[in-house]
Amino acid sequence: MLVDNDVARDSRVQKAARSTAALGWDVTLLGVTSDATARWAVGDAVAQTYPVAPLPRPRRRDFRRSLRHPLAYPTPQHADHFGKLAQLRRTDRVFLAGARPVAPRTPRWAARKVTGLLRRVQDRWVAARVAQTAAKEAGHLRITRRDALGYRLAGAVRGHRAWRSLEPYLWRYEVALGAAVDALAPDIIHANDVRMLGVGARAVRRARLAGREVALVWDAHEYLRGLRQPGAQRRWLPAHLGYLEEYLPLADAVVTVSEPIADLLQRDHQLAARPLVVQNVPSVDRPVTDEDRRRYGDIRAACGLGPDTPLLVYSGAAAAQRGIGNAVTALRLLPGAHLALVVGQSGPRYVARVLEQAVRQGVRQRVHLASYVPHWYVPEFLSTADVGLIPLHHWPNHELSLITKFFEYSHARLPLVTSDVATMAAMVQRTGQGEVFAAEDCEDLARAVRAVLADPARYRAAYDNPALLSRWTWEEEVQVLHQLYARLRGVGAAAEAGVPVPGGRTPDRARARVGAAAEPAE
Repeated sequence: MLVDNDVARDSRVQKAARSTAALGWDVTLLGVTSDATARWAVGDAVAQTYPVAPLPRPRRRDFRRSLRHPLAYPTPQHADHFGKLAQLRRTDRVFLAGARPVAPRTPRWAARKVTGLLRRVQDRWVAARVAQTAAKEAGHLRITRRDALGYRLAGAVRGHRAWRSLEPYLWRYEVALGAAVDALAPDIIHANDVRMLGVGARAVRRARLAGREVALVWDAHEYLRGLRQPGAQRRWLPAHLGYLEEYLPLADAVVTVSEPIADLLQRDHQLAARPLVVQNVPSVDRPVTDEDRRRYGDIRAACGLGPDTPLLVYSGAAAAQRGIGNAVTALRLLPGAHLALVVGQSGPRYVARVLEQAVRQGVRQRVHLASYVPHWYVPEFLSTADVGLIPLHHWPNHELSLITKFFEYSHARLPLVTSDVATMAAMVQRTGQGEVFAAEDCEDLARAVRAVLADPARYRAAYDNPALLSRWTWEEEVQVLHQLYARLRGVGAAAEAGVPVPGGRTPDRARARVGAAAEPAE
């Protein structure tokens, strides 16, 4: 199983590796990291990470002088360094002024005044250069006519192979993992997300040249065309779409996270079969013990709050499009309510801006940060909150699936307050487990929270339906993968039923090392 992250922060691949290994498959999980190689157990599976080359920083264009920004530092790193030095000098001046006061109208007083004036001039000079550096960086993000011409030319000449010019750093995943996959000779390669598809497809080609048949499964966690980021439509998205078009034909099966994404993938890529759906739901096969509760606690205790304090929780990655800032603003309209952000180390700069916003709006004492806990403990950890928040903005991928936190809140039996993104809003309205508000409307968000807090039992009652949570478990979803692997390798009931097997090989006992990894090189 291949994934383009460090494994530890990806609950889906951990659950897939652990549960398929428990079903008898020989599973090794490969990831990438900026640190040294590591290897550990995930249940009966093995996880291993390899170092991946970082993106080049600083970039060559950072050193180019700009006529529009003549005062800019050579690189953003220079600007950050001198900006912090200026801040330290200001802090030191304030300290010295309080620690060593001088009598007015004396030579030392005059010297301090002159020095203070010179330092203020220096601070303003540094601030001007930092501002110009930021403006230069913003200009680099803009796509010039020359850039656009180069992108069009690459697309016209190389077609879907143009990613080699537009986004050549996709090669770094091949460099990191390619040899490890080859060394273990897997029978099935399960590639998670688009970057790993190319790594898996090239490994399949090499195996077939060596006379071995290998099945390739692509697991699409998101809808690629629905991703949004600066410059994506001109360079990043065409590069990744070309990468996908080049390697997707080598996949024997496609898996994704929701029915709408499955329909879109079949339509966009003219797939012969509709992708299988494996939702990213919690695993409930590991009972939570008293020792677990003592070790990890719960969200209310982590915030230091009593049982009567209204507590809203947001759990997941921190980013502006996820609406955390809207939730903070809504606190002004919810006197007495507290907000817990279980965001771990994700998005540190954005989290800092959110906390500054909370200070400006006078609600900082009611905003709490909490660290991540193991994925299997998340529902238990969140269960002492009063409301689970999903304040997503209207981005394409937000409309297409029930996200991980939706299922985690549900298993924590929390009433939900979600924005009106299509799939989640429809489910909440169907089940009655929460309220829906207009995305980015802070007043409507506060209205929905007040409605839930006024009668939480009404919304929690939705979880009394045993069919609701029982179908949202990983133990149900993993059976889709188990049956797929069996069909690909021609083992068990799938083989006995005569189901066609991609690759045509039907061994007596398949050894499905899913994206298997090698030992670290000596």
